[in-house]
Amino acid sequence: MKTLMRAAGLGLALTLTAAAPAALAQATPPAADTMFRATTLNLAAYGETRVEPDMAMIALGVMTEGKTADEAMTANATRMNAVIASLKKAGIAQKDIQTSGLNLNPQYRYVENQAPILTGYQVSNQVTIRVLDLKKLGGAVDATVNAGANQIQGVSFGLVDATAPENAAREAAVKALAAKADLYAKATGYRVARLVSLSEGGGYSPRPPAPMLEMAAARGFAKDVTPVQGGELTVRIDVSGLYEVTR
Repeated sequence: MKTLMRAAGLGLALTLTAAAPAALAQATPPAADTMFRATTLNLAAYGETRVEPDMAMIALGVMTEGKTADEAMTANATRMNAVIASLKKAGIAQKDIQTSGLNLNPQYRYVENQAPILTGYQVSNQVTIRVLDLKKLGGAVDATVNAGANQIQGVSFGLVDATAPENAAREAAVKALAAKADLYAKATGYRVARLVSLSEGGGYSPRPPAPMLEMAAARGFAKDVTPVQGGELTVRIDVSGLYEVTR
């Protein structure tokens, strides 16, 4: 009886051992095995389109000084209210005017071997405005300078809706990617069988602000409207794709 049980136990062990490779083979994903055996091309390309901007952002403001903090703030508020009023008069909507910076800083005079001496306070108040009619941009800037603005940080151009130029860039990117795949396939003696995967990167981003004017108050009162040229924006879409190729 003992001999018979040992034999049965041995038979069970052999059965389990034989089943293990089959289970392991079954656990391997067929798709992964197929991809491992396939010849593929992993490529990247991009598409671009150029378009005129229809929006501009500009940051400007007022800097004032006073012997006391209240004096500096009051002077700044008076001039800033005039600047905002001039923007509205120039056709800039209230929703397109946003305060982007407000700073109050003490001013000191430094003398060697002495403690700093407080001489007054400086206030800087800045707004960022969005201009949807670029023909109004130069006039709006001049109006704010005449109203008391003495700081202009820079101007950047953009698009209210970048959908159409982005889609055009996408089509160009996909065509460039397909052409590159065909080129590589032919060069290596293959032909493109199918596109396995496609991914997108990049997209439209506004042009960084460009310096426009230094201390606008130094201009005095302009006789001509300040010229502002929007030029063109480049909208770029990057794509990458995995192609399967066959003989």
